[in-house]
Order: sequence, then structure tokens, then C-alpha cells
Amino acid sequence: MRASQFFFNTQKEAPNEAELPSHILMVRAGLIKRLGSGLYSWMPLGLRVMRKVEAVVRDEMNKAGALELLMPAVQPKELWEETGRWAVFGPQMLKIQDRHEREFCFGPTHEEVITDIARKEIRSYKQLPLNFYQIQTKFRDEIRPRFGVMRAREFMMKDAYSFHTDFASLEKTYQTMYQAYSNVFTRLGLKFRAVKADTGAIGGDGSHEFHVLADSGEDGLAYCDSSDFAANVELAAALPIGNARAAATETMREVDTPKQTACEDVAKLLGIGIERTVKAIALIAAGKFYLALLRGDHTLNEVKLGKLAGFADFRFATEEEIRANLNCPPGFIGPVAVGANVTVIADSTVALMSDFVCGANKPKFHLAGVNFGRDLAEPVLVADIRNVVAGDASPDGKGILSLCRGIEVGHIFQLRTKYAAAMNATYLDENGQTQVMEMGCYGIGVSRIVGAAIEQGNDERGIIFPKSMAPFEVVICAIGIEKSEAVKAAANKLHDDLQAAGVDVLLDDRGERPGVMFAEADLMGIPHRLVIGERGLAEGNVEYKGRTDVDAKAVALSAVLEFVQKLA
Repeated sequence: MRASQFFFNTQKEAPNEAELPSHILMVRAGLIKRLGSGLYSWMPLGLRVMRKVEAVVRDEMNKAGALELLMPAVQPKELWEETGRWAVFGPQMLKIQDRHEREFCFGPTHEEVITDIARKEIRSYKQLPLNFYQIQTKFRDEIRPRFGVMRAREFMMKDAYSFHTDFASLEKTYQTMYQAYSNVFTRLGLKFRAVKADTGAIGGDGSHEFHVLADSGEDGLAYCDSSDFAANVELAAALPIGNARAAATETMREVDTPKQTACEDVAKLLGIGIERTVKAIALIAAGKFYLALLRGDHTLNEVKLGKLAGFADFRFATEEEIRANLNCPPGFIGPVAVGANVTVIADSTVALMSDFVCGANKPKFHLAGVNFGRDLAEPVLVADIRNVVAGDASPDGKGILSLCRGIEVGHIFQLRTKYAAAMNATYLDENGQTQVMEMGCYGIGVSRIVGAAIEQGNDERGIIFPKSMAPFEVVICAIGIEKSEAVKAAANKLHDDLQAAGVDVLLDDRGERPGVMFAEADLMGIPHRLVIGERGLAEGNVEYKGRTDVDAKAVALSAVLEFVQKLA
């Protein structure tokens, strides 16, 4: 490709709304152009990157035995009503009407559509297993679109759906897809982790998320360096700290805390570690008032809590509800001497604590030396309801946990029979009996991968793309091409030779100043740069510099083709 025949629209400044490096750099490099809130046009340079991601995804899906199809983006309301998701999917679903006032949605996902295909086309166990996939635009009406393509309303996704006679078959395909996803991210040159995850709104049983590791990631990940354990923080089991509760050694007493409401401030005032404090979180679940107890330095895991019986639709209590049930303002509430209208539940670590500090249910006071069984009843419920922290014991018993941030770019689910049962997707088994199909679901955010890769790879000069994703592998910067026939001839020949050898090469033949060419190549994330000028040609050399190299080096013009072909 010659730059004079391409379209570049780089910018020196980023838009005011851009926050993340990926958003800033994708706009500045001319990969995307904003149309509206959460809506972006993929410009020629950006589309080259996304098409390369698509090609790797498609290749690995085909190798895994999945069959590509393409389903409509617009889906009828009736299908979603069969699974009950028309009413419960939420405001993320963009609902529309046609001229006959029939209702549709712009598909956020395609479980219903593919299940409808399966129930109409699959009759016998002899046709199973089958795995279908598509690469297609999705739309989810994000309440606050932000971060460019990282949280856009319209995005490109690869979604696959498998159908099986039994769970064993589903598990086999699930593992095949797990490996295919690992292959995709490895081939794309990304640092990633696969972690156990919550199934969320999609439903089903087991699931794994695939995360590109980046400090800007929205998801917290827990992993163990000495084992294979890795999980989203939402799902990672937090083992109790300690084996048994120590005997009480203190007398319960009130302590004056006139301005201290946060555990860290109370601990500082009393000269103790925050791990000796307990905080009470007021909740409403199924119309009842609860106090959930956590150690002062721990945080509530809402996903874990929501999975406990009776807490599926819990919410945090209002200040008015707290005052009505505890006769105390927030900041000083605690579990001691509460009425029958208050139910106390405790995190498993808190249940092993003794001589702890908590709120006194009295403004400007806390209690110290508090002990279960003596000063208050044992909790009605003890469960793991906290987020893990670095240094916690790994749930597999093989070490300790570390934490990092990740950007979710893929998610695979064992749906089991959730959708097939709801939509009567059945087959005849070998005995002629009707059975409900087992299902799996496998998604990759194709456009999101581009943003995630930039979050992982960037510096003050711009994007650092892996070779497999870069819009061009090599750029030839021809200095003085408009003035020197020798430079023009050498640059064009090198371009043609590299292209013939299968190298994705860009010849910058625009006649720009060297600084402009170098800066734009770095901004766009092109991994390798070759510079041709009259001085180098006189010595029989071209100048090479890798995107992250500090210094350039001379390469013989006669050997440059072989040199480039060996570059990683």
C-alpha cells in the first residue's frame, strides 16, 4: 500500500471526552471517528486492524469445528418473550417498531435466534453436536457510553452457540472453545488470563472470562502464581482468615468517636489495626432489614451476597430505614443490642473474630472489646460475602492470591438447557425419545480487542500494536522521494519486493518531512520502520528501527528483505 493512495486523518489533539489511552489514541491515529454517543465509524486504518482480529478469530473458530452463519441483527419480540427476557433484559435493549407497529429489538445477543434455528432444523441425535458462529454488529444501549470502543453502544462481536445431546458433549466443546480462545489471544500477541466468572444475565452453569491485562481494566482479577487458579474478583472464594475464634480477653466498653465514622479513622483514633474493626452494612432483602458484617478493611461482594437464598434482589438501606430500625445515623451502626426487626449476617472472617470494634448504635460512639456469644448472639447466617484481597490464601490451597486489572474481551458459558427448555428445542435420541438439547455460548468482543490491545500497548508517542494486529507490519519512510529518483526507485522496489513476499507494507511516498513521517508511524503503532534516503543509499544501507527500540541501525539494502522476514 502506498500512503499517497490511502486516507490518513491523524490529529494532534484528542477530543475532550476521551479519557482512556485507547480512546485518545484511536481518535488521534485516525482509527475511528465519532458519529454520536457510543457510535463510531471505523476509518480505513482502524478497519484494517479490526479485520486482522476478525481473521484470527475466524481461523480459530473454523479450526475448532464451528460453522459460520449470519443471523439478522433485528429480532422479533415474540422470540424474546418465549425466554422471558423481553421484560427482564433491561433498558440496554433497543426496542423498535416497524410500520405495522410490530415490535422488534436490535439484537444485543442471539441466544433466542439461534435456538429458534436449532429447534426448526435439528431433529435427530445423529445431527449433534453442532456449533454455529457469526461475526456481526451488536447494539446495547449503554446508560453512559464512554471510553471509545471499550464501552460503545454499537460494537462488533463474534458469538458462537453449540448444541449437544448431553452435558459430556457440551463439556468437550466447551474445552475446545476454551483452547480456541486461548489460541486467538496468543496469536494476537496479547497478555491475557482466563478466569472463572459469574454467568450474569446470560445464565447457565460454568463460565470463564478472558481478560487482556491492563492497569485501566474495569475488572479485578485474582490469581495464584504457584498454581493455575484465576478468577474474577466477583467470583473468587475468600477463605476465612484464621482457623478458630480466639477467646475473649477484653471487656466490652464504649469509646468516644466524635467525628470518626470510617473504620480506618476509628482504628487510627484507638491506635489499633483496621483488621480489628468490623463494619455493618444495612441492607433490605425480601422486605427485611439486615446488617451484613465485614472486617473493616474488606469490601462487600454484591455478586456473592446476591446468590444467597433470599438476597437475589437485595438493596442498600436508605438513611431513613437505618434510623427507623436502629435509631441511629449511618456511620455509628453496629450489631450489638439490636431489636428483633434486625437480622445479623456475617462474613466468614468476621465470624472468627474476637475483641473487635464496631458501631455502638449511638451517635459519636463505637464499642470496643466486642465478642460473639457474650455481647451479641451468633450471626444468623455466616457466608463468604467479601471480595478477596492480595495475600489471601488461594482457594485451591496452593499458595496466596495476587490481584491485577483486566479488560474482558471474551466470555464462554455452559448454558445447559436454559434456552432450549424455554423454547422447546428438542431432538429424538437413539430410542426415539424426545430430549431437550444442551447448549453452550461463546462470545468475543472483536472491536473491543482493538481498544484493549492499545490499553496494553502504548507510550508517549502513540500505539504499540503487536505485529499480528497492526494496520501495517512495516512502513518505508522515503526521505526526499519527490526530489530523488534514486530514493523513489529504491523505495518502490523495496515496497514491491516486500509485498510480493507477503509482508503487509506501507510506503510513505507523500513527500513529508522525516519527523512527520516518523511521528505518524509511531502514533499508528506500526511495529517496524525502514528509512530510505540518499545518504544511506550511497552506503548501500537502509535504516531500521523497531517501534519500541531506542536506537536505529543500518541494514544492507541487499539483505533487507531477508531481515524483515525474520522480524517477530
